[in-house]
Parts: sequence; C-alpha cells; structure tokens
Amino acid sequence: MNPLMPAAHDPVWSALAIVAFGLAVWAIVSLSRHPRHLPSTVVLIWALVIVVVPVLGPESWLAAGRRAGVSRS
Repeated sequence: MNPLMPAAHDPVWSALAIVAFGLAVWAIVSLSRHPRHLPSTVVLIWALVIVVVPVLGPESWLAAGRRAGVSRS
C-alpha cells in the first residue's frame, strides 16, 4: 500500500485499471472480428490507438470505428 494515499483509493484505482484493461481487450476482439471490412493499414492504426491511448482509444473504436467499417448498401 502507498503510505501517501488513503487505503480506500487502492481498490478504486485497481478496479478502474481492470475496467480499462477489459475495455481494451473488448475493443481488440471487436477489431479482430471486422478486418474484412477495413484495409490492413486502418486495422493496424486502430490497434495502435486502442493500445496506446488507454481509455479513449477503445471507446473511440467501440463508438465510431465499428460503424465506419460496415458497408452501407
């Protein structure tokens, strides 16, 4: 435990880290299921954004990226 931080903060930060990790895993799995609709460079860029930008990257893919890859007919 960190002596400078109250004990209640450790579980909160741990839970937030687990949620952020789970969100990233969910986004990577979702991205891996849509590669047919996207060029390989776009998939690579999205994967880097998801991994490098902890919370906003996965949220961006789940909110906008999945819809961009679906063909509208």
